[in-house]
Amino acid sequence: MSTEGGTKAVLAALAANLGIAATKFVAFLLTQSSSMLAESIHSVADSGNQGLLLLGQRQSAKPADEDHPFGHGRARYIAAFLVGIVLFTVGGLFSVYEGVEKLRHPHELESGLIAVIILLAAVAMESYSFATAIRESNRTRGDRSWLAFIREARAPELPIVLLEDLAAEVGLLFALAGVGLTLLLDDPIWDAAGTLAIGILLLVVAILVAVKAYGMLVGEAATPATVATIRTTLAAAPGVTGVIHLRTLHLGPDELLVAAKIGMPPAAAMTEVAATIDGAEAALRSAVDTPMRIFLEPDIHRDPAATAGVEASAAPA
Repeated sequence: MSTEGGTKAVLAALAANLGIAATKFVAFLLTQSSSMLAESIHSVADSGNQGLLLLGQRQSAKPADEDHPFGHGRARYIAAFLVGIVLFTVGGLFSVYEGVEKLRHPHELESGLIAVIILLAAVAMESYSFATAIRESNRTRGDRSWLAFIREARAPELPIVLLEDLAAEVGLLFALAGVGLTLLLDDPIWDAAGTLAIGILLLVVAILVAVKAYGMLVGEAATPATVATIRTTLAAAPGVTGVIHLRTLHLGPDELLVAAKIGMPPAAAMTEVAATIDGAEAALRSAVDTPMRIFLEPDIHRDPAATAGVEASAAPA
């Protein structure tokens, strides 16, 4: 996935959340609604998260150096993991605490109609951000389901913005339900219940974001489709008798490490080996769009059982 599409979605989300946070805080000051306070903190947390994602993108663009020979691509993964932590603590835990407090000590809602109007305006602004994230995701999603896209994405920005915007839309509906029922039934406990629901929602989304970011940070292989393309391309390269084993690792969302042991004829001369490796590398770069650091080791095919033993010993326990 290109960085450009992710940046556009993050900027749209940042602009929407800054506007939403300001309007929600005004609504909270006017209404003293705990749901509005929870939604205000939610939008502030989301704005901070978008700032983290943009910072991660900027840090990842730094060139490689002696201390970081493979570059700084994983800075985007670190930013994504911090987003999960911020969502969990600032957004989720605060909202749960506020909801429990208001359940224990209900507070009368003031100017409820103003809260409803502002929440509807927030839904419109959030929908703009959500639509932008969906549009940018569709450029690379292909025919995959949304769950598959989020699970298989190796760039964190779009999946995180999608999850954040979805949580924001649902959270706004919870806030509308809480405020609406409070006005309709004249019982502030519904406002508190809406706040608690928002907090639980944010905790769930925060865990999903953190788990996804953790997998990226620890180190994920290329997608199965990309691995299959790499294997097929190497096996078809002139002079290659087969792929003995293959390992891939994302150094960052936009860079891939490829390490493979490829089979060659036993009698191949050194010049032939070098030409075969050069040709295989060129074929890989033509077949896969993602920039790669490629390390190919020439070897000869042995007994299939021995080859399977090499694969088994190289695989993690």
